[in-house]
Amino acid sequence: MSTLAPSKPRLDRGDRNGLGRAWRVIVRNDDHNTFEGVAAALSSVLPGIDYDGGMRLANRIHNSGQAIVWSGDREHAELYWEQLAGRGLTMAPLE
Repeated sequence: MSTLAPSKPRLDRGDRNGLGRAWRVIVRNDDHNTFEGVAAALSSVLPGIDYDGGMRLANRIHNSGQAIVWSGDREHAELYWEQLAGRGLTMAPLE
């Protein structure tokens, strides 16, 4: 007779390993932020994004109308969303 181990709860880690979905932080294009301002905000808030990376994201936001600037666990997504919104960027609702 075999016994099955109880299943582990699925956690929302957002790390794409099958344990939960990633939360997405999306910045929308607007008419009141400059490329430089968007790049500065992104590089000051998001880990691993320098000013040049922020400029590339700003260009994507401008050309596409919006861009996913970060994805991962919910706690960090909420923090980055709030920080970017606090710097005046136009944010889409967290997904």
